[in-house]
Amino acid sequence: MNDAIQTARTASAAAGSPLVSVEKIQKIFVETGTRIELFRDLDFTIASGEFVAIKGASGVGKSTLLHILGMLDRPTSGRVLFKGKDTNGLSDKSLSAIRNGELGFVFQFHHLLPDLTVKENVLMPKRIAGGLRRADEERALELIRMVGMDHRLKHLPAELSGGERQRIALARALINNPGILLCDEPSGNLDVKNSEHLHALLLDLNQRLSVAILVVTHDLSLAALARRVFMMEGGGLRQERG
Repeated sequence: MNDAIQTARTASAAAGSPLVSVEKIQKIFVETGTRIELFRDLDFTIASGEFVAIKGASGVGKSTLLHILGMLDRPTSGRVLFKGKDTNGLSDKSLSAIRNGELGFVFQFHHLLPDLTVKENVLMPKRIAGGLRRADEERALELIRMVGMDHRLKHLPAELSGGERQRIALARALINNPGILLCDEPSGNLDVKNSEHLHALLLDLNQRLSVAILVVTHDLSLAALARRVFMMEGGGLRQERG
């Protein structure tokens, strides 16, 4: 077994207390009069320090589950718990505070602001939260160095490659020191070489920062880094490893 993969699994095995959980959740959509049930009675928990992957065919609900775990969407029924607290009764303002302060998101497309430099993009969540401190700028520089982009501080997104943009999106997701990164096909828009670089970076951050990582992905090489791997099918999750 690859040493890096073994190290990742060993680190995840020592994971801490539950961060985000769902209990008996169901998600139903109605489109053009047709009722679509993505999943039902679904239970899932990710704990601090873990590296977990969810695989599955397109359209089975992987991204929807990630959005529910990240409190970007609500289940039709069931409970979502954050650090053991039921979030179903929380206001949108309270949920937003959890998302902004406790969770990090990385999507297939980087969503960088085109008129801002690398450094300004990474600092944007801090600006939204209400202002910058010197410590925030130092944190941004540290993260930009960590993802290997400190030579691009003043560049705009249009001046970066796809892999470089995604590394900056990753640094931005970490600026508020979240306990967990929720990654939706993070390498889905990259070529093989850049995908490999991003995967190695996620593994390194999981180990170095002890940040929990949940990826939903079609990429088997990315899923192989996770200690626990699930397949989503038939409205539920089947654990394949861990």
